[in-house]
Amino acid sequence: MRDRLVVVGAGAVGAAIAWAAARDGLAGEVVLVDPDPGSGASRVAGGMLAPISEAWPGEQEVLELGAASLAAWPAFAAAVAADAGRPVGLRTEGTLQVATDAADVADLDRVVEHLRAWGREVERLTGREARRREPALGPAVRAGLAVPDDLAVDNRALLAALDAAGRARGVVAERRRVTRVLDDGVRVTGVEVSDGVLEADRVVVAAGAWSASLHPALAGRVRPVKGEILRVRARRSSLPPPVRTVRAAVNGRGVYAVPRDDGRMVVGATQYEAGFDPDVLVGGVRDLVADVERVLPGIADYALEEAAASFRPGTDDNLPLLGPLGPAGLVAATGHGRNGMLLVAVTVDAVSAVLRGEALPDVVRPAAAARSVGAATTGARTDAG
Repeated sequence: MRDRLVVVGAGAVGAAIAWAAARDGLAGEVVLVDPDPGSGASRVAGGMLAPISEAWPGEQEVLELGAASLAAWPAFAAAVAADAGRPVGLRTEGTLQVATDAADVADLDRVVEHLRAWGREVERLTGREARRREPALGPAVRAGLAVPDDLAVDNRALLAALDAAGRARGVVAERRRVTRVLDDGVRVTGVEVSDGVLEADRVVVAAGAWSASLHPALAGRVRPVKGEILRVRARRSSLPPPVRTVRAAVNGRGVYAVPRDDGRMVVGATQYEAGFDPDVLVGGVRDLVADVERVLPGIADYALEEAAASFRPGTDDNLPLLGPLGPAGLVAATGHGRNGMLLVAVTVDAVSAVLRGEALPDVVRPAAAARSVGAATTGARTDAG
């Protein structure tokens, strides 16, 4: 064995870590293991890169981590695209956050107040001003927030680009299911797979909601948070979709519509604490359709192409688990929750630093995998993406 690094999980986070490790020569051999690459939460994500419009009172460390990752995203996207020979689907038109009733407007104003207290200026809009920016918005929109720096990415374009970039850099892809990470009590020795053992000097666990079952050091630290999305397409007779990502609060429920380059949109997202229940629920689809139609009435004429569910990896403090954990050679890169796509860039930088033998970057330290977490602070948010 020649300094083998095994990355468990080929979603956006795992694929990006494997690509970067191979590109930078951080291991003699980089093996990316997943029975069905790109099939989990990354495949059904909305693709929002939105630390500002995701901001929530009491989650300043989440905001700061997300902002650091957003700043790193353009260079990350350019590097992946260069190795892949194809674009990653980064959209730079920005985000509009809107509200439809008095309570939702009050919540929006509370977020604005907190953002300004944290030194982040945002532009508050009336409903009319929001509709001027995005004519697809309906009359129910009463207020808005312009967030030009919050971006988006086509999640499926990103997954395809990461796959191509990894192969170009020599990442070895293994379509096998990992059942646990092995160690000798001091350091990791490999991973147990369905048909044997794959030896390794270091292991990065990036298996999303399934990470907790892979090693005792992760047990109870990550849980599945179910989410459903719809993919819709404008027809010839339809009003065009918005140019920007639209995030909305409708009677206290969060909904978003993220445009793609081909007249399609991703609409999401419900959120349930329901374990690994894979079914798309009629009630979830009903709520998504009703809420997004209130904000974007023209969507009623769109074609429904897909309804899908997956599982975001949640943690008790809404921060991911990044860095060394447990036996030597074990590195966590999981628990990204609603911010998986956003945090890919900062996660790659953090894990690469660890693989080089360096400390976690300062901005990542609140998300250190070895931290202790007190009482759960997940709240009742429903706008995860």
